[in-house]
Order: sequence, then C-alpha cells, then structure tokens
Amino acid sequence: MSNNRKYTEQNQRFHTRAAHSGFDSRSFHGFVNPPVVHASTVLFPDMATLRRNGQQYTYGLTGTPTTAALEAALNELEGSHGTVLVPSGLAAISLPLLTFLSAGDHLLVVDSVYFPTRRFCRSVLQRMMVEITYFDPSISTETFESHLRPNTKAVLLEAPGSNTFEMLDVAALSAAAHKAGAVVMMDNTWATPLYFRPLDHGVDVSIHALTKYPAGHSDIMLGSVSTTAECYGRLRETQMAMGINAAPDDAYMTLRGLRTMPTRIERHEKSALQLAQWLETHPRIAKVLHPALPSFEGHELFKRQFSGSTGLFSIVLAGGGDVEGAAFVDALEIFGIGYSWGGFESLALQVELSDRTVAVAPKEGPVIRLQIGLEDVEDLQRDLELGFAALDQLDG
Repeated sequence: MSNNRKYTEQNQRFHTRAAHSGFDSRSFHGFVNPPVVHASTVLFPDMATLRRNGQQYTYGLTGTPTTAALEAALNELEGSHGTVLVPSGLAAISLPLLTFLSAGDHLLVVDSVYFPTRRFCRSVLQRMMVEITYFDPSISTETFESHLRPNTKAVLLEAPGSNTFEMLDVAALSAAAHKAGAVVMMDNTWATPLYFRPLDHGVDVSIHALTKYPAGHSDIMLGSVSTTAECYGRLRETQMAMGINAAPDDAYMTLRGLRTMPTRIERHEKSALQLAQWLETHPRIAKVLHPALPSFEGHELFKRQFSGSTGLFSIVLAGGGDVEGAAFVDALEIFGIGYSWGGFESLALQVELSDRTVAVAPKEGPVIRLQIGLEDVEDLQRDLELGFAALDQLDG
C-alpha cells in the first residue's frame, strides 16, 4: 500500500481497513500479501549491530515480517498501541493475567467468563496466591466499586458473557476500576473490533481468540492481545520472558481470513438473527439468549455499546435436562457437535454452567449454544426442526 494515502485510517470504514491494514506492498516487491517468513536465526552485519539490537528483526521468537503484518493490522482495527500474538485464545487470556498479577494481588472476574479462563484462575493464579472474586454481570457500578480492594490489580471482563450473553456497562466498570488503580482486560472475541472496540470504552487490554472469526475456517489456533501504550511494554516483556509467539503460517492464514472477516460476519449476523427470531416463536423454546433481540434483558445496554452482533447465541429449551438436551443436539444433521465457533460451519452444543457462582444457569431447561455458519438459513431451520421432533418423540 502506498505510504501517501489520500485517506487516513480515521477516514476509512472497517471493510476498507480490514482489506488493507497491516501491509505495504512496496516492502514486498509489489506483492499484495506479505511473505510467509520462517525463521529462527537472523543474521547481523556486525557485532556492534548485534550488541545494540540495531535492526528490526533479531531472532525468530521476537517476530518476523509475517507476524508484524498481522500485529499492525490488528493495531489498526483495534485502535491499539501494540499487539502481541500467542498460540491460542486461552494464551491471550493467560498472558496478560500473568503480566499484571503477582502473589497477594486481587483479581475481579465477571462470573459469566469463558470456562477455561476460570480454570486458569482456579489452578495457576490461585497457586500463585492471587485472590479472585467473581461478580454478577448484572452488577451496578456502585456494587462493583464495593468489590474493589486496595490490592485489586486487574479486572477481567467478557461481554457478551460466555454462553449466556449477559451484557456489561464496559465504560462504567472500566472507569471505576481505573479509580482503584486496576488494569482492565476484556475478552472481545464475540464482537470482534468490527462491532466493538474495547479500548474506545476505557479498557486497557483487548483479548481476542483469532481462532474464531478472523481466521474463520476452523483450522487455525491463534490469539492476540492489543493494548494501550501504558500496558504494551510490560506485556511484550512478559511474552519474551515466557518465550511464546505465533507461527508464521498461522499468522499468514489469519491475516488472509481478516480480509474477508467483515463480509463473513455480516452473513453470520443476518442468518443468526433470522433464526433467533424464528426460535423465539417456537413452543419448545423457553427463551432465546441473543443480545440483539429486543426481548433480551440486556438489549438496551447492547444497543448503546455495540454496533452489531455475530453468529453465536444460545437457546433455552422449555423443560427437561441433559437427556432432552442431548436428544435435541444428537438429532441435528447439518449442525456439527464441537467446541469453538466462528468458522464457516454451524455447530450446536449443550453448555455446562455448573461452574457459575453468581450468574447461575437458567432454570427453565437445558441451554443449547448455536453457532450459525454460512449455510442457507432455510436448511438450518429444517435441521433445527429435527431437534424439536426428537423432543416430541421423547414425550411419546
């Protein structure tokens, strides 16, 4: 891309920035995509250059032109000062927690957080003697402030909440946390920077599982952590001390997926909303957990902060338990049964919410999480009808 842009980043809309961010074709002999650089050793012209780290690339672990291109693209989309790449979404959560927490510190975590995050807190952080408090996602700012302690060093948010999609007032909670001197982190995987930019709402650290929508094809494991200038140096130092970075092939494939992400997400969003609205009317459904629906409890808060929705939401069956949940999911033919989401294919899964301490599972029935892929909506609707038919057979 030319360095003499007629339009600055601020003038460009997201589709344009996603298509063009993170590369300069002149640096790559005119090729549209950056090269995939595989490297461990990087040569220096002389000892003086080596001693002062006097060149952009010094060792494969510190990055290559391929990883730098993806980092630059994410900085542009997130509005961040710096981004580091790590091998998975979970690593993108654990790295900043390890960066900003020490023994004796206190961490506040929203109770609707991604389950592997809770597992990391329960195992590694508690072993490090970090105190952890989980708070209700429906918490008022005043009550949230009462949970903050002198030793609260970090707050971890996720919005919408994992599996049940609770909404948070991100700016208000961030402001309260900053008054107490805490770093605010947020898992923004669901919305992506297309529909929500955490740093614009006071968050310090934006976490993303690039495995999901950016890569988009269910074949990459990658995570990113994008931060303010104040947080970047410390995060990067911890990353290098731990010796973790992203493989160039994964970075390249994710950068390629990023170019089409806005178009794919718009299809996910449209199909998911169409199915969610239909499911709301079905007698077998107690409620649909989709923040873009007016019936959703946190809908007004969603509208105030997010500019759109994506393809993941949940339904609560009207009655039953594990038997009914399994019967519904097992009857589906197009929807696959599997973890993760954000790829081209539709998925269904009965979620386990017994780890919650405050934001407990809905009482009406089992919760089924749906990832709406790129298939035709009419086919997906017929497939879901197979699940309902299986419930009818259970009733005899």
